[in-house]
Amino acid sequence: VGDDENDGGDADSAMGELFTCPAGRDKPLRRVLDAGTGTGIWAMDLADLWWLALVLTAADEHPETLITGVDLSPIQPVFVPPNVTFYVDDLEDEWTYSYKFDFIYGRMLTGSIADWPRFIRQSFEFLEPGGWLELSDILLDLKSDDGTVTPACAAQKWATHMLEAAAVWKRPLDSCKFYREQLAAAGFKNIKQEIYKWPSNPWPKDPKYKELGMWTYENLGNGLSGLSLALFTRALGWSPAQLEVFLAGARKDMRDKSIHGWWPIYVVYGQKPG
Repeated sequence: VGDDENDGGDADSAMGELFTCPAGRDKPLRRVLDAGTGTGIWAMDLADLWWLALVLTAADEHPETLITGVDLSPIQPVFVPPNVTFYVDDLEDEWTYSYKFDFIYGRMLTGSIADWPRFIRQSFEFLEPGGWLELSDILLDLKSDDGTVTPACAAQKWATHMLEAAAVWKRPLDSCKFYREQLAAAGFKNIKQEIYKWPSNPWPKDPKYKELGMWTYENLGNGLSGLSLALFTRALGWSPAQLEVFLAGARKDMRDKSIHGWWPIYVVYGQKPG
């Protein structure tokens, strides 16, 4: 699925790479919530784009965008742009912000939220009229267009076990399949779902997708032990030794360039009526 067309200037085009929805096109983004900010890189990149827009255009055309990043882990940098604030908080608790947002963005939150309808309802409540919510997540279901991902593929077996284990813990890893319906149930309009293909390793010939595949394997393949240990040992009852033998096979298939696998990336967004 291709990117949405973006007719803006340099700053707007660059901003389009950070999110997909039309947030900021019809009115300035005064407050943005980065839900599950992690290292804070997205929030700081968005802040940098605001400063770039300020340099390229008149200041009164770009009122200051205040960006709030929230995460359970205090792993964000100490020195940040002046319009970025980070808080350690649990997104599953009752939200108590004293203000509302023009845009709420969440990426790779699957597995960290138990009650997605509640999270989406709270997002709706804390958006300004006309504000946008965008969610971006991977679906652990390795696919191929040429049949090279077979039922015997260890990488796909790993994904299947991850889904099973997450279901036991009631932290679903297939949450992205339901975002569209959940946004509609919460009252959002102008809902759109896009599914992108992320190569599992650098198998594509196209340089852009080859690089994307390289980073996908770096992040997923090299992080398998950390991603899998608790789920496999506690939810499925595997021993650590049994898991490591299994993961060796999964890594082998993940980096095998003859397996033309891709992970579905769901991007779903909607607008609060205004």
